[in-house]
Amino acid sequence: MGLLKFLVVGAAVAYGINYVTKKGPNGKSIIDDLTENGPEWMDRAKKYGELTLEQIAVRTQNFRDNNRF
Repeated sequence: MGLLKFLVVGAAVAYGINYVTKKGPNGKSIIDDLTENGPEWMDRAKKYGELTLEQIAVRTQNFRDNNRF
């Protein structure tokens, strides 16, 4: 049973690697798109994270100001 699971997982990993590295109709693979657009997406994610933290800080401060005992 363990060998069968190992074979199935290995086949799934091999198929996934093949799918991610296969060139599409535009001549690029998914990996190529990730390497090209990755830094831009990281910058967007950082900006979104900073905005979210600012909003949480404002809400926390408003809660603290309104609920003093």
